Amino acid sequence: MTIETLARLQFAITTIFHFFFVPFTIGTALVVAIMETCYVVTNKEEYKKLTKFWGNIMLLSFAVGVVTGIIQEFQFGMNWSDYSRFVGDIFGAPLAVEALFAFFMESTFLGLWMFTWENKKISKKLHAAFIWLVVFGSLMSAMWILIANSFMQHPVGYEVVNGRAQMTDFGALITNPQFIYEYSHVITGAITMGGILVAGMSAFRLLKKDSLTETTQALYKKSIRIGLIVSLIGSISVLGAGDAQMQALIEDQPMKFAAMEGDYEDSGDPAAWTVLAWADEAKHKQVFGVKIPYMLSILSYHKLSGSVKGMDTANEELIAQYGDRNYFPMVNLLFYGFRIMAGFGTLMLLVSALGLFWTRKKNPVLYEKKWMLWLVALTTFAPFLANTFGWVVAEQGRYPWTVYGLFTIEQSVSPNVSVASLTISNIVYFILFTGLATTMVKLVIRELQHGPDYQHEGLHIGGYSSVDAFNKEAF
Repeated sequence: MTIETLARLQFAITTIFHFFFVPFTIGTALVVAIMETCYVVTNKEEYKKLTKFWGNIMLLSFAVGVVTGIIQEFQFGMNWSDYSRFVGDIFGAPLAVEALFAFFMESTFLGLWMFTWENKKISKKLHAAFIWLVVFGSLMSAMWILIANSFMQHPVGYEVVNGRAQMTDFGALITNPQFIYEYSHVITGAITMGGILVAGMSAFRLLKKDSLTETTQALYKKSIRIGLIVSLIGSISVLGAGDAQMQALIEDQPMKFAAMEGDYEDSGDPAAWTVLAWADEAKHKQVFGVKIPYMLSILSYHKLSGSVKGMDTANEELIAQYGDRNYFPMVNLLFYGFRIMAGFGTLMLLVSALGLFWTRKKNPVLYEKKWMLWLVALTTFAPFLANTFGWVVAEQGRYPWTVYGLFTIEQSVSPNVSVASLTISNIVYFILFTGLATTMVKLVIRELQHGPDYQHEGLHIGGYSSVDAFNKEAF
């Protein structure tokens, strides 16, 4: 493998693994905040138990997300130093605000929320405000990071001086149209993920309801209901956000859009949508394709007419604008990556709607039908796949650029890295991530086995009891 390939592989490994936990934390934090709000409003103990229980799982995700985020920063410094120099003046401001304000706020109020459960000086409303501020902080953290990422997709508010991009308009950076599309898509996806995870993991436990007490079963049933409501709202919203982003790509990144549709030639008017296809990427042609007439026009323009550029036309335009080189991305990866993302997104919408119907008060059949519980339970894995392939499409689709139209992948790789160093670091990162993932899964399973009605003794991650950590008896 070449240095460039190994560096890209490391970026893929670190980014994908880190992004498992970003929407996980944002989504579950929102669900936990809703549960605690229900506790404040109703004063029912069941909501307090659910808040602490799902809060424990949210905190596990937060911890692993922080570790993986630090590792991701390391690989930028090691493998992409020339890229870091090029965008440093642009990214410095938003990433500094993210670290000094958003993440600081998120982690501070998370600590207050964890350790003040039994503090009588803290009212229920104030304690609930802590978790809502955590949610707000996580949303702000994602906002500043996506402002930086949106510059990579659609550069604005800059000028290139001495080979480096320098910010000329901070306002243009935060009002970048691409940021609006990205942020709404990512956050609605995170909301969907939070609801699906709570509902899905609860369904897994109810599959073994014979080993659960009636109280624990009731708490898991309540979790399923809350989770499905959140995921339904999120999945409907993510459809709208995704649709808006796809329409913007037609003008901003026509090569990415055409690759996602697998079309080398212009579509014609009206445009047919390709359901299944396979591309010969070496010869730049489609081997076969199954198309539905009119559908691409409907999806792209919301009407029965309208054409879309093919990759050949987009390539000619890019050559005329930026010079002669290969601008074709990995077509089959983008084509099926987009369909996997959209397919699992649709699945989560259907499961959320059906699950709520199956758990209605008059006839809650979901809890008695194992196949229904299995359907909800297995959907737990859907948001991980949807989010992963969504990011693959977003990042791979702007090939060969790291910053679209300004800076290429070849220009971005560190000049002093070697094949040996990258190979070793890739192996180390893979082993580390495997260990983190295994530990995370084991801890989540242990929490699920304990259940929301389990009373922990001593200091615990969710703050079930308050003890002096310096007391020799504490541990």
